[in-house]
Amino acid sequence: MRIDIVSLFPDFVAQLAGHGVVGRALERGLLSLHGWNPRDYAEGSYRRVDDRPFGGGPGMVMLVDPLRACLAAARAADPAPARVSYLSPQGQRLTQARVRELAARERLILLCGRYEGIDERLVAAEVDEELSIGDYVLSGGELAAAVVIDAVARLQEGALNDAESAAQDSFGADAGDGPLLLDCPHYTRPVEHALGVVPSVLLSGNHAAIARWRRQQALGRTWLRRPDLIDRQALSAADRALLDAFLAESAAGPGKTG
Repeated sequence: MRIDIVSLFPDFVAQLAGHGVVGRALERGLLSLHGWNPRDYAEGSYRRVDDRPFGGGPGMVMLVDPLRACLAAARAADPAPARVSYLSPQGQRLTQARVRELAARERLILLCGRYEGIDERLVAAEVDEELSIGDYVLSGGELAAAVVIDAVARLQEGALNDAESAAQDSFGADAGDGPLLLDCPHYTRPVEHALGVVPSVLLSGNHAAIARWRRQQALGRTWLRRPDLIDRQALSAADRALLDAFLAESAAGPGKTG
């Protein structure tokens, strides 16, 4: 997968290249990142990329022409077609299902705004979709672009050392394979610690019992922390029984669910 980042600060996003899963995906040839700075396509000695908004008000708005020329150069750099995704608070919420759809593409062009935003004429003419990582406002789209890149990179086949890791993540279920759930709790050495003990089922070696416990914990954690996810999904009879048992054990007091 090729990802082009159009940003006034392309080096900011490029720092991902040296770290974690993104760095591994780059090293293994599963992903390539390319930065494009609209200022390189601005005219005049000051290379201006913004101006005051018509109608008054605070802040500055990014100009059409430098962005349009920059996007044209990014598109022309590779023959594979690419949709332009504008990172924006007005965009469609980024979900794991949307990440899977993005990860399946051959190319992405991520457009990062700054200041008060981008001239709407450029958005209407050049942007294919707007993506939002949450209901809040950042200083620019670079952090949101980094989130998209990390989420997409880890779904590239071979990026994770264990292929099951992505499938077991929170929101990891595919459509039709069951409800979207938060991840279950995880433990490692030592077994006993001043902060508590590892649930005995995880030490039992009984893989069926461990799988059942993890499923129950995922259901229970989702119900406690994101009840909206449970409310809008149909649970199977088996999942409903596991959740009911979790709630009953939780009501009985701490330490009863492990």
